[in-house]
Amino acid sequence: MQVKQKKITTNLCDLYLVGSNAGLQGVYWSEQPINSLENTNTNAINEILDETERQLHEYLIGNRTTFNLKLDIIGSEFQKQVWAQLLKIPYGTTISYKKLAQNCGNMSASRAVGNANGKNPFCIIIPCHRVIASDGNLGGYSGGLEIKKNLLELEKKYYF
Repeated sequence: MQVKQKKITTNLCDLYLVGSNAGLQGVYWSEQPINSLENTNTNAINEILDETERQLHEYLIGNRTTFNLKLDIIGSEFQKQVWAQLLKIPYGTTISYKKLAQNCGNMSASRAVGNANGKNPFCIIIPCHRVIASDGNLGGYSGGLEIKKNLLELEKKYYF
């Protein structure tokens, strides 16, 4: 399977989109190491990457609240369960790590949920930025707390 990568520049930051013929494999912050790209053709651009770029730009200007992309999700069963729950968090809202763990069926798994959140390969698309600490603090974020804060503020600005 050929994997392709595309770097895009947004009004928020640079992102790397990774896809294959099976779908989008990831959206990564430019600072994040990309582990699965040994055979990547960095100059190739395909339809899924172009569509991802279009939808991300729409999201970042407030014209899109959900994404309609074919995802090629690679992860453990627990990670996939957590990421599926993340997709259920409505635009413009947040939940706690504890509540997310409860939604996954194990209220005491907040730390494991946080770890799965941190391994989410689809930043913004699978909205792990909507998960915060129970005390209202932002918690962590792979793109950095400033970007997490900006994403949450963007969603509040355009929340219907």
